[in-house]
Amino acid sequence: MKPHRYPIMPGKLHTFALVLALASASALAEPTASLPGANVENLLELARSQNPEFAAMRYEAEAAAERVYPAGALPDPTLRTELRDITNQGMDASPNLLPGRIGSTKYTLIQPVPFWGKRDLKQDVAEAQANQARGNASASWSDLAARIKVAYAQYYVQIHAEALTREILDLVGSLEKITQTRYANGLTPQQDVIRIQIERTGMRSELVAIGNERHHAMIKLNTLLNRSTMASLADPEYLRPIPSAAKLDHGALEERLRSRNPQLFVEEARVAAAGKNRDLVLRNRYPDFNLGLSPVQTGSKVSEWELMIELNIPLQQESRRSQEREAQAMLAAAESRRESVKNQLLADLSENIATLDTARYTEHLNSTSFLPQAELSYKAAMAGYETGKVDFAALLDAQRQIRKAKLDILKAQGEMQIGLAEIERLLGEDL
Repeated sequence: MKPHRYPIMPGKLHTFALVLALASASALAEPTASLPGANVENLLELARSQNPEFAAMRYEAEAAAERVYPAGALPDPTLRTELRDITNQGMDASPNLLPGRIGSTKYTLIQPVPFWGKRDLKQDVAEAQANQARGNASASWSDLAARIKVAYAQYYVQIHAEALTREILDLVGSLEKITQTRYANGLTPQQDVIRIQIERTGMRSELVAIGNERHHAMIKLNTLLNRSTMASLADPEYLRPIPSAAKLDHGALEERLRSRNPQLFVEEARVAAAGKNRDLVLRNRYPDFNLGLSPVQTGSKVSEWELMIELNIPLQQESRRSQEREAQAMLAAAESRRESVKNQLLADLSENIATLDTARYTEHLNSTSFLPQAELSYKAAMAGYETGKVDFAALLDAQRQIRKAKLDILKAQGEMQIGLAEIERLLGEDL
C-alpha cells in the first residue's frame, strides 16, 4: 500500500514556506545571539563564574576562614592508662593484663592549657591571615576584571579598525577606477595608477595585520573566560561611557584608593598578622600547662583520685629573644612593604589618570578639528584632481589624512577604556 500524501493547497504554500524560512532563520540566529562578547558586562559575569584562577582564590579564602576557629580552640586532651603490678607480685595469681586482675590501674586524662591570652592571639593571627586571603581574592578579581576590560577594548578597536579599513579600501577602489579612466583618456600619467594600486596593496596588508590582532584579542578573551581559544565571540557593540572629569578628581580617587584598594587591604592584614604574631611570641615567655585527672582502679572499684598539674619552664631565654627579634623584624618588614605598595599604587593611579586625560583630549581634538579638516581637504583635492588642478599625490595624501584621523579617534577611545580599566583595578571597584 502506498503511503497517503496530503496535498498542500496553493493558497497555503506560501504560508508554509514562510514558516520554514522563519524557523531556519531563527535556528541560525539563535547560536549567534547567545555568543558572549556583545558587551563587557556579559564577559565579566561569565568570568566571575567560570575563570579557574579566580575560583582557586575564592576557595583559598574559604579555606583560610575555616582555620580561624581551630586556631583558638583548646588542644585535644590525652588519655593515658597505666597498668600497675601486672605480675601480681606477692599475690596468689599469675601475670595478667586485665585491669581488674592486677594490682591497680591508673587512668589519666590530660588537657593542655596554653597560658592566658595565647589562644586569643593565635585566633587573631588566623583571622588576619584569613583577611589576607580574602584580600587576595578581591585583588585577583580586580586584576581579572581589568584584563577583561582591556582585552574587550582591544577587541572592539580591532573589529572597528577592520571595518574602517575595508571602508577606506572601497574608497581607494573608487579612486582607482577614476584614475584608470583618466589614464585611459590621457589626462593622468601611468604613475598615478601605479600609486593607487600600491596604496590598495598596502591597505590589504594592514587588513591582514588588523585581523591577526583581532584574533589575538579573541584568544585572550576566551582564555580569561575559560572557553576554547578558537570559540566564536559576538562582535562588540559599544564601549563603556567614560566618567566625567569631576569623577576623575585626583584627590578624591587617591582617598578611594587608600580605603578600597585590595592590595592595600592585603598589606594591612599582613601588618596585623605580624603584630599579633609578635605579641604571641612575647607571650611565650610564660609557661603553658597540662592539667590531669586520674582515677585509680583497684580490683573492680575506683579506690582513689589524683590531680596533676604540669608546666613547661621557659629557661631558653636566648632562643626566645631571637624569636622575639625575628617577630619584630617581620612586623617592620610588613609595615615597610605596605608603604612601598601604597606609594607604587598612588604613582600608578596618577599615570593612568594622565593617560585617560590625554586620550580624551586626543579623541576630542581629532573628532572636532582634525577629521572635519581632513574631509574638507579631501573634497577639495578630489574636485581639483578631476579638473586637473591638483596632482594625484595631494589627493592620496588627503585620503590618508581622513583614515589617520578616524583610526586615531578609534585608538584614543581604546586608550581611554584601558586607562579607565586600570583606574578601576587600582580602586577595586567600578567608577
